[in-house]
Amino acid sequence: MNKEAILEADVLCVGGGIAGLMAAIRASELGAKVVVAEKSNTLRSGAGGVGCDHFVCYIPEVHGPDVMEVIREKRLGQMGGKLRDTERTRTWYEKSSEIVRLWDSWGIPMKYQGRYEFAGHSFPGARYQSGLKYAGQMQKPILTREALKRGVKIVNRVMVFELLADSAIAGAIGVGTREDKVIEFRAKSVVLGTGTFRRLYPGPTPGWMFNLRRPGTLTGDGRAMAFRAGAELVNMEVLEYHAGPKYFARSGQGTWIGVIRDAEDKPVGHFVNKPDKRYGDMIVEVNKRLFSEYAVSGRGPAYMNCRGISDDDLAYFMHWMTHEGNVALLNHLKEEGLDLRKNPIEFMTYEPEVAGTIRTNARTETSVKGLYAAGDETGIGVSHAAVFGWLCGENAAGYARTTVQPDTKEIQAKVTEAKILVSNLKNPHFGPDWKEVNIALQQIMSDCAGALRSESLLEAGLNHLRRLKEKTHDTMVAANQHELMHALEVLNLLDLAELVFIAAEERKETRGQHIRSDYPYANPLLDKTLIIKNVHDVPVTEWTK
Repeated sequence: MNKEAILEADVLCVGGGIAGLMAAIRASELGAKVVVAEKSNTLRSGAGGVGCDHFVCYIPEVHGPDVMEVIREKRLGQMGGKLRDTERTRTWYEKSSEIVRLWDSWGIPMKYQGRYEFAGHSFPGARYQSGLKYAGQMQKPILTREALKRGVKIVNRVMVFELLADSAIAGAIGVGTREDKVIEFRAKSVVLGTGTFRRLYPGPTPGWMFNLRRPGTLTGDGRAMAFRAGAELVNMEVLEYHAGPKYFARSGQGTWIGVIRDAEDKPVGHFVNKPDKRYGDMIVEVNKRLFSEYAVSGRGPAYMNCRGISDDDLAYFMHWMTHEGNVALLNHLKEEGLDLRKNPIEFMTYEPEVAGTIRTNARTETSVKGLYAAGDETGIGVSHAAVFGWLCGENAAGYARTTVQPDTKEIQAKVTEAKILVSNLKNPHFGPDWKEVNIALQQIMSDCAGALRSESLLEAGLNHLRRLKEKTHDTMVAANQHELMHALEVLNLLDLAELVFIAAEERKETRGQHIRSDYPYANPLLDKTLIIKNVHDVPVTEWTK
């Protein structure tokens, strides 16, 4: 290594997405010395980097005084299973209106034509809608500006790849993604906000690995580091799916104003039969795998059909698609001469996504003292990230005021071990690069832990994975700092893939999108959360209500 440095902070925010920046802003306001480490650039990094157009929230003057009424109705809809933790959900919803007003005061427009506009992601006839339409295209530059105004130190182009912890968190270690440098971060508390994880399963166009609906640099780094440090993960066996334009992977399915129709021009669902900007077509929320099912059954393809949309609604649609970050898609449609009012757009089901997260309480605390997490590490969506990122900042700053910086031999040994790992990856020897390993990993996950699972498949896949993991540690090489970043991402993905196999084998039932051919029915006794944690370097599972 050419350069080594040490940075000290009260609060270290790993990841400069929505959650990380909100945590940094709040912690700094409370007097903490804050550092944000981001492997890209906070101006456009993370799943919210190019924008978003909906912010889940509860606003008393719109929804009425009883927040639980709104939550109860939402539980009956598309988000049901994700709202089971009443304390956490109530904390989120009650805090959301404060964050809406705060963002609006910073210059992120949270109103449309002078009013709160709720639309999309709702069933026709719903009493409450919680998806607030907002103009989020510039949210990341604005949050970056607010963090810098408060004295937050932002370190871009540095990937944190290992936490430093003994009995409590003590910091982390990172590597430059452009410069040849290693940085040791010494911190009293750490906030993880590295987002969701991709590249575990093949995308819609496997030859183009980064054609994904969310950035391909989101690879579960926080989850993998948290697990290795002793934090508990949950739902690692659970799969989720998303849908969108075929071969052009993008988020924003709920922004479309149209009807899902089959090849015979019949509506696939029974919620709408003509475009409705207030609701969208909720059949996609009910079953995001319907496009795969149509293809396999021979009934496909199925299309998003915007026929009959008015000029005003089209302008409304284009406005929100832009703020959702779909400018590239709109440009592509224009280049190809496609008119959304005339040309149906074929949709597809995208690759599986693991729903597993870091387990936290309503105070955003993990099971490791001094370690906090928010954003897609613990939930989903911009609103969730903003609210719990803010709470992370409050609680991490409060914890930092009551503790001293740990300094033990065990931590220094971890620093040395991390530096050796980096050095070994950059040694000039012949071996596979990160792409080769990542492709092999995706093949194993698709074949053995994908849409259909069984004990024999999971056992075979885990054996393949462990051989791949061992060979990767012995032979993978990185020719430069950029490849080093991707190599470290792949090592994190390999660790998480092993947890997926172990958890999927442990849940001996079919539940949701965890489908076991050898256990085809749901077991009511397993209506519980499956925890997985690191005990003396061995993954251990545990059931909890």
